[in-house]
Amino acid sequence: MLSDRFGRTIDYLRISVTDRCDLRCTYCIPKGFKDFEEPGNWLTFDEITRVVAVFSRLGTRHFRLTGGEPLLRRNLPALAASLSALEGVDDLSLTTNATQLSQQAQALRDAGVNRINVSLDSLRGDCVSHITGSDCLDKVLSGLASASQAGFDSIKINMVPMQGVNDGDIEAMVAFCIEHGFILRLIEAMPMGSTGQHAAGLDLQKLLAQLQPRFGLLPSDQPLGGGPARYWRTPDGRFTLGLITPISQHFCASCNRVRLSVDGTLYMCLGQEERFELRPLLRAGCSDAELETAIRNAIELKPEKHEFIEKPTRIVRFMSMTGG
Repeated sequence: MLSDRFGRTIDYLRISVTDRCDLRCTYCIPKGFKDFEEPGNWLTFDEITRVVAVFSRLGTRHFRLTGGEPLLRRNLPALAASLSALEGVDDLSLTTNATQLSQQAQALRDAGVNRINVSLDSLRGDCVSHITGSDCLDKVLSGLASASQAGFDSIKINMVPMQGVNDGDIEAMVAFCIEHGFILRLIEAMPMGSTGQHAAGLDLQKLLAQLQPRFGLLPSDQPLGGGPARYWRTPDGRFTLGLITPISQHFCASCNRVRLSVDGTLYMCLGQEERFELRPLLRAGCSDAELETAIRNAIELKPEKHEFIEKPTRIVRFMSMTGG
């Protein structure tokens, strides 16, 4: 098993297949941003598969395809099929904004993607347009409908509550998730880049105190993926709420993940700068043994914790550059 110098087991790799996106969410990519990675620097599907194969041999079991918007990468189901066929890949999931999902949901499910997360911050069209810079709500809802029909093991809605923007939309989202059998996950905005640093994120501990009595939420220890969310369920089991709280109650001591960016850089932490570039090794023809050694050395760089609270303006790269 892969473990870092703090004794944490690394069993979750998030894989960015593109840093590009068709939306410009206010907490992620600024309007007019064009400084994306050149396609020639993107890892090829064969290179990604090779990296995942080594991680799986080292004991990593959870893998997630991310972006940017991963469905903008051509032939993504082909990559998913290659990854899901690898020995040791027990869990292959996807995070998407769902604008392209209606055309690809079934192909992704058939290729071995078993879980899917959809970013959706409101059910009000004007609010979605304000946050994303696009009139895309109908496309997202259509994508969700297609995902439901495709039969993924679970569909989660990722919502970033922001004060004065969509904080009044949470109960409507709860009702929507109950109606459709989705899991709702609320995520605290992180101060990454100029966009994230100006997002008016909410303290989810305070929000939970309001939601618990309203819906009778009880703590749940049911495993629902490889990530850091803590879950609550209604007594009848009809609704599950997850909270991801990197600011108000960080989970650094149990962090089990690293991120592979589209250009082959391993990022050890969203809130720190430690990184390790794998692309030069891959394109220099390194052996599998050399690649395994490089990954082990990279994991040793993983810091003990982020410093989002102490140094909120430190990370100037945008979330899409790191890989979701």
